Amino acid sequence: MNNKIDTTINVNGTSALVEKLKSTKSLNCFLLNIDNFSNINNAYGFETGNMVLDKVTEYLMMIKPSSASLYRFFSDRFIILDERTLSEEEVVRVAETIQSFFSSTEIVLDDIVFRLSFSIGISKGKGLINITQAEIAIRELRESERNSFNVFDPSSAFVHSEQQNIYWIQKIKEAISEEGIVAYFQPIVNNKTGKVEKYECLARLKDNDEIISPYLFMESAKVTGNLSYVTKSLISQSFKKFSVNEYEFSINITGEDLSLDYLEPYLLKNVNKYNINPSRVVLEILEDITTLDKGTIQKQINSLRENGFKIAIDDFGAENSNLSRLLEIQPDYLKIDGAFIKNIVTDRNSQIIVNAIIYLCKESNIKIIAEFVHNEEVQKKVVELGIDYSQGYYFSEPRSDLVEI
Repeated sequence: MNNKIDTTINVNGTSALVEKLKSTKSLNCFLLNIDNFSNINNAYGFETGNMVLDKVTEYLMMIKPSSASLYRFFSDRFIILDERTLSEEEVVRVAETIQSFFSSTEIVLDDIVFRLSFSIGISKGKGLINITQAEIAIRELRESERNSFNVFDPSSAFVHSEQQNIYWIQKIKEAISEEGIVAYFQPIVNNKTGKVEKYECLARLKDNDEIISPYLFMESAKVTGNLSYVTKSLISQSFKKFSVNEYEFSINITGEDLSLDYLEPYLLKNVNKYNINPSRVVLEILEDITTLDKGTIQKQINSLRENGFKIAIDDFGAENSNLSRLLEIQPDYLKIDGAFIKNIVTDRNSQIIVNAIIYLCKESNIKIIAEFVHNEEVQKKVVELGIDYSQGYYFSEPRSDLVEI
């Protein structure tokens, strides 16, 4: 058993851990992250937290493989490096030994009992990339569980998603510097008159001559904190486009836009700049607002409505839909989630859900918009059900110019 412990390191210096990882040897890297350790610091203070970590260090020295080295690595994370050539079964055994020990071991300090569990990310290879890969393995693990372990797999869907995020983060940065966010517009048809009455404004990313769908870059914009830039760019472009006509137009607003509390002043600035009546502007609130503070969000929505803006709830019927929030917000429009509309002709469950939504909206005086209307048969069914408006590729895909039907 190796009784020498490497103390907390500075990854930017010439620490023992960095030097070890820089060696030409292939290493088994076990990154141990204590689950929910911040709860201990918050409840008992950092001094107690440090005492717990000291005890964890002592125990890890006892149970780690005798040939392996232990390192304290930032706060509640530890690293075990093992130079041996280990089979997959042996790697798993190391992780299971650690978890088994702590599942049956209490840490007692001043009559306070702590039971700890670890998420363990495992990587095998040469160089500092081991730490990055072990971190990714933990993030993938924590998508679904804790108190377990995960071996880094470069071919996993999660790793592919991480790589895609890195790619789109760079593209977002380029778009911001080069004004590469562009507005596209999709018509919304009044089902009584058959004419275009309004448009939804949608963000696209221009990459050279290619126009990129928001499904590919919006999550990266959120991760980088640039989602508000996308919204602001869409607002200013849309107001300019509709300043020369009388159409109503809608803009998607996320929970992040509301939480940053910039939205109302920015909208009013563009109202004045382009001389547009706020009653022509519909703010489509995405369903993620159900995860935000009710009082703060409701106050903003009420203020926006008092200034004349209309409110729509987007993707209603999706997993976060909340009937009580719907009644609190009292939107002018409700957009039925496209998953129910596209199969409404053949799927009995979709018909039941859509009928229930229609009844609720009619009773609450809320206008209904059906999205994903992709063929004549679906449109006939939507009209038959008495839905007020339709939107989808049956009429037009989103385009850079307004399309008359």
